[in-house]
Amino acid sequence: MNPTDFTKDSPGRLVPIPEGGFAFVPEHLPEALPLDSETVHSLTDASQSLGILQGIAQSLPNPQLLVRPFLRREAELSSRIEGTHATQRDLVIFELGRTTETEKPDVREVWNYVAAFEHGVKRLQELPVCLRLIRELHERLLRGVRGHDRRPGEFRKRQNYIGRRDLPISEARYVPPPVSELPVCLDAFERALHADSRLPLLVRLALFHYQFEAIHPFEDGNGRIGRLLLPLLLLEKGLLSHPLLQLSAYFEQHRSAYYDHLLRVSQTGEWQPWIQFFLRAVQQESGQAAHRAHALLDLRQKYREKMQTAGVSAPALRIVDDLFVTPAVTITGVARRMRASYPTAQLLVQKLIRAGILTPDRRRRRNRIFPAAEIQSLLQQNF
Repeated sequence: MNPTDFTKDSPGRLVPIPEGGFAFVPEHLPEALPLDSETVHSLTDASQSLGILQGIAQSLPNPQLLVRPFLRREAELSSRIEGTHATQRDLVIFELGRTTETEKPDVREVWNYVAAFEHGVKRLQELPVCLRLIRELHERLLRGVRGHDRRPGEFRKRQNYIGRRDLPISEARYVPPPVSELPVCLDAFERALHADSRLPLLVRLALFHYQFEAIHPFEDGNGRIGRLLLPLLLLEKGLLSHPLLQLSAYFEQHRSAYYDHLLRVSQTGEWQPWIQFFLRAVQQESGQAAHRAHALLDLRQKYREKMQTAGVSAPALRIVDDLFVTPAVTITGVARRMRASYPTAQLLVQKLIRAGILTPDRRRRRNRIFPAAEIQSLLQQNF
């Protein structure tokens, strides 16, 4: 890092480190922050869009119809920002237990994001977002994948940095606090999460995300954990009743601006542009999630009516609903879910294929996977 890039308005200080160059130690988050007119306008738009999404979340007949597919999408996009790639199809096949078809390490890494988030949602019933929960999320994120040797679930014991690995740390794009400063930084971060504040909650979320990324407390996985915390905080703070808002699509679409805004806060204290960027992400992705939810619910209703007309049983209709949670099936899985014989499950799968709900698997004769292509397409689509 170049010290001349940091101005007197920087919300932190530079300290020399033994590895060479300097590290940045962020100050405690501001308790008050004047918001300019553009930020206030962005806040209004974001709050309205989030309110519409909350209305949808509260009216869902079964939230799991949307929560798992939305989460799978978030895991894919958040991991893509860090250079880890797995498709929705990869994740669904992995979920169905066909691990031999998804041997790429990236698939399990992305799936670990799903597992970590679901653990976080469950743990919110017992404790708030705190350092203990953050460590648990990190342990699950890195369990059994690349980075498992980088102290999963433990805050770092050595200096890390953001930059090219073939360059010295003194030329890094960003160097977070040295290990000796971590305890104070993390304690202040945890206190800020639960402190009373007159700042709007969405603005506080933008500040929390910046602060976590500035501290960079783990050896690996900081970006993913920082983005994973956002929907958990929306749940904890009561802004959403179900985790339907995922912001990684916007961050991935505007990746360079995302990183630049975070860095500019550290360098020059430019809070307003970062907050506005964050609020635009909330507004756009709330709208996208609302449109996607309506489209999926309309498609579910169409499928149910089609199958009811065909005279299928109630257990068979549950299979249709299950497709919106996991948009592919195996005949063995259908038999297990219906508590029926293999031939009975096979007949239902054939009905779903004739109805255009499932796509036949012609690539193999055994262990076939039948995707719900229309559902998968909706989950990928931008509205």
